[in-house]
Amino acid sequence: MGHLRQRRILVAIAGGIAAYKGAELVRLLKKGGAEVRVILSRGAREFITPLTMQALSGEPVHTELLDETAEAGMGHIALARWADLLIVAPATADVIARLAHGRADDLMTTVALATAAPVAVAPAMNQQMWANAATQENLTLLAQRHIQVIGPDQGEQACGDVGPGRLLEPAQILQALEGRFSSRLLDNKRVVITAGPTVEAIDPVRFLSNHSSGKMGYALARACAEAGAEVTLISGPVHLSPPDRVRLLSVTSAMEMHAAAIAEAEGADLFIGAAAVADYRVATPADHKIKKGEAGQISLSLIENPDIVAAVSRLAQRPALVVGFAAETTDLLAHARSKLAKKGLDMIIANDVSDPDTGFGSDHNAVHLIGALSEQHLPLASKQVIAEQIIATLAQQLGESAAPAG
Repeated sequence: MGHLRQRRILVAIAGGIAAYKGAELVRLLKKGGAEVRVILSRGAREFITPLTMQALSGEPVHTELLDETAEAGMGHIALARWADLLIVAPATADVIARLAHGRADDLMTTVALATAAPVAVAPAMNQQMWANAATQENLTLLAQRHIQVIGPDQGEQACGDVGPGRLLEPAQILQALEGRFSSRLLDNKRVVITAGPTVEAIDPVRFLSNHSSGKMGYALARACAEAGAEVTLISGPVHLSPPDRVRLLSVTSAMEMHAAAIAEAEGADLFIGAAAVADYRVATPADHKIKKGEAGQISLSLIENPDIVAAVSRLAQRPALVVGFAAETTDLLAHARSKLAKKGLDMIIANDVSDPDTGFGSDHNAVHLIGALSEQHLPLASKQVIAEQIIATLAQQLGESAAPAG
């Protein structure tokens, strides 16, 4: 169950007798280490109470599209952004039809449209409703949009019929969801990632730094580990716990990060420079705390720090892919393309840190993946979802670069 640890799973329960199985699914997800929030449709509340789901999830249950307690009444958007995955279980024939045709007439379907996270449905309905051509066409539409269909099972149904349409058991749904987070795309690959800020001493008390939280780099490290890679994370000072199965090297200054990156990156399969490295450091830091008024006006002599990702790109045993980040406040794409060429990178990931939704410290991001021959935009989503999308793209490029010519 380790694949679900710290994942944010949004469970949407539609109306139907199988709604009672949603309680067990939430319990199993929580046992597996996931954070769980629950949406109950009006029909579902006829079969299972919000109080039950709140007790199992440990979170308030969401039932209405217009949430007056949420800021500006936009609770559905907050839920959509929060989720790493949305699972509708049970998904009735009605819900499947509304999802297939882009309806947004209740909280469940609106969140499904508004989220950038993967969506899965676990169907539950009468066997004849399942066999109906309209239902099958709707399922085909969902599959074409990469919505995962989990089940259904066959057997005796509550109405007395026998056939396909039973909701899979919660343990089977759980297993299918775990598979979404265990792609193994980077099996046997060695990955080095830098993350967080660097801190440059002025004196023993003061320093130069920036607002980087390290969240994007840590999300990338987690995504790589869950894809099967051997991951080394070189991190500046942050307030984050290292992901499972990740080797952490803690550093403070840009020079320390540079030395660690050069030592670790040589011969690696993938290097991602996600750290916000200070461009300059103080030439001669003071040995003691500089007292106010001690020297009147203080001038600091700064010298340029080495460009870590460019240095990695020039290594004799260069990683197969070297990827950098461009955190910009103006002319995002132009600055990123310039850095791509100047630093000799295979890809640069550009994000606008002047936007409150994607700036330093935010739990969300929206990025552009820029290569020599292609560009791709990843819209606003949680940093973990963005990280997984980035790693899927990089894994594909690694596979293509390793494939024999001809």
